[in-house]
This record gives sequence, structure tokens and C-alpha cells, in this order.
Amino acid sequence: MTNPVNPAIAATTPPPVMQARRWLDGVTFSTTKPLINVSQAAPVEAPPKALRQALAEVVLNTPEAHLYGPVLGLPQLRTEVARQWSAAYGGNITDTQVAITSGCNQAFAAAIATLAGAGDEVILPTPWYFNHKMWLDMQGITTRPLPCGTDMLPDPDHAASLITPRTRAIVLVTPNNPTGAEYPAELLRRFYDLAQSHGLALIVDETYRDFDARSDAPHDLFTDPHWSDTLIQLYSFSKAYRLTGHRVGTMVASTSRLAEVEKFLDTVAICPNQLGQHAALWGMQNLSQWLAGERDEILKRRAAIKADFPALAKNGWKLLGCGAYFAYMEHPFEMPSNELAKQLVRQSAVLALPGTMFVPAEDASGARQLRIAFANIDSTGIATLYQRLAGFTI
Repeated sequence: MTNPVNPAIAATTPPPVMQARRWLDGVTFSTTKPLINVSQAAPVEAPPKALRQALAEVVLNTPEAHLYGPVLGLPQLRTEVARQWSAAYGGNITDTQVAITSGCNQAFAAAIATLAGAGDEVILPTPWYFNHKMWLDMQGITTRPLPCGTDMLPDPDHAASLITPRTRAIVLVTPNNPTGAEYPAELLRRFYDLAQSHGLALIVDETYRDFDARSDAPHDLFTDPHWSDTLIQLYSFSKAYRLTGHRVGTMVASTSRLAEVEKFLDTVAICPNQLGQHAALWGMQNLSQWLAGERDEILKRRAAIKADFPALAKNGWKLLGCGAYFAYMEHPFEMPSNELAKQLVRQSAVLALPGTMFVPAEDASGARQLRIAFANIDSTGIATLYQRLAGFTI
């Protein structure tokens, strides 16, 4: 007798990054042509030494950091997020409106758990962040795809046409994963007004906010005194301070919603990683200048992606979006991107994710697209990547 499997889990696509890593099995790369891995949007280096030293001090001298902590997170970290967010966005955010989570993916899962159940609907722009779609599928929640335009921006009027009595939320990611698009403040305001007028939640995932090319606040939503009736903001410390393995994220929402979130978090993890929280707090208080340097470097790489792109454009490639960690491209080949990506590993020693991982199966655009996560290759690496893509033939 076969052990039963939850049908919703069975129907959920396997983790895309893990799928892509398996394409490397049995492939040997030479020292003259090593693998260029642009598949995952995560830092590959350890946190800066000063942060590691501070974390070592916590390990040795803060006994309570090894115990269960508050379900909604370290009070000092919640206070620091509220203080810095209020200053950055020009709004009024209190510590009781901040929850710390085990990574931003858990923040999304917790938010959705308080909003929707099986049979409900959530609107996701496409190309989407695949883990968002996976979580909705696991919960039996219907995803209503909202295709972006050629500028990789979603249309609020189109979103309005997708709203039904079962719709519970609209989800936006800016700067966007996978396209890199930075959503204009006016666009976010239009989505906010749309969600507010229909009694929906607007979830804004700002995981990559530290690498936004704009120097001003990316939106003014927190300036609305009633923002917490509509807005749920998500964020990750993983990218800012290279804390991917420590799993620390945050959710900013109404105090009443966080009371519901607490139920989810207590059941799933009891509390966020204590050491990671101390690391995030120390980073927020001490690494602003270092983080500014990290942002400058990412912006230099973004500039290189754009400046060097004519080398690919003359071969029929198109740059659809670029920002934060990502370049989203259209390839010129008849081969669908899910097959092309495998061929690129074997022939060009390049590991990238196909657009088919970011759109519904019936959306033909994904077959022509690739996501390039360029945060871990410098300008020289970008030039080499372009040489290999330009030299690829079927």
C-alpha cells in the first residue's frame, strides 16, 4: 500500500533552484571554462568579519540567545525595524506592528495563512516569484495570474478585472524577483487604492529594497495614517547582511493581524532564530555604511549588465528588465527556455533559470525568457557571461 500524500503538495512544482542544481549532475567543468552560476539570488559570501565577531560574542556571552524567544521576535529588533522604517518611509510604524520571522518566505506564508484558505484567490503578477506560487498551491488557494506588460510592470486596471468575491489579496514584489523591475511609487499607490477600495490586503515584498537604484523612499504607503488596514510589508535580512543561513525576515502589519500571525509562527517554528536576530540587529545598528557600499557594487553590476548588453542584442537577445539582483532576458532561439537552460550548462557552463519557472504552464512567454541573477558575478564575470551567451548555438 502506498503512503498517502496530500494532493495539494503532490501537485505543487518541485523547488526550481533544486531542479536546476540537478542539471549539474555528471557535468564536468574545466579550469579554463568554470561554471558561471547565475541561478540563485543569494549572497555566496559570509557576513562581514565585524558581524561574525559580534555574533561570536552573542554565542559566548548571551545565554538567552540559545533559548526560546518571543514568538514575534526579539523586542529590540522589532523596535529597531519600526524606528528605521518610520524614518525611511516617512510614516508612523510602531514595534507592535513588526513581527520577525524565519526568513521572508515564512513571512509570506504567515501573512497568507491569516488572509486566505482553500478555495480563496490571490492575485500574483507574472513573471512571479515561484515560492509565492508554491505556497498558494500547497494551501489550495487559487492563484490569479496578472501578466505584466513589456515594461515588466503590472497594470492595476487589469488587476481590477481579476477581482472576484473570493479574492483576498494582491501581492507585489519590488524591486522585482525575477524581472528586477522597480515599481514606481505612483503604481504602488494605485494598487494600494485598488486593494483598499475592495477590502483586500496589499502584500508588498521588499526583500531587495536595499538595492533599489532610487535614493528616495520607494513609496509613500506608510504615510497613510490607516496604512495597516490594507498594507502588509515583507522584508528579508538575508540579502542586506548575508544572513541567508540564519533565516531572518520581517513582516510589518497591523497589530491585530500580527496577533493572528503569532498563532501561525508559534505552531511552525515557536520563535525565529535567536542568533540570526541578534546578527540582524547588530547589522542594522552598525553596518549602514558597509551596506551602502554593497548597494553601490550591485548598482555597478546592474550598469554593466545594461552597458554591455549590445553584445547580446546584436544576436537577437532582449533585456526585458534589470534591477536589484536580476536581469530578465528574452532569448532568440526556437528551443524553449527549460531545454535551453539545460543546454547552456552543458555547452556554455552557465546555470540560469528558465522563464517557464516563473509563469503558468499555459503562458508561452516563459519559453522565451531567462532569469540571470547577477549579484555574485562582477563586471568581468558579466562580460564573460555575455561572451558565452553570444557564442551559444543550437
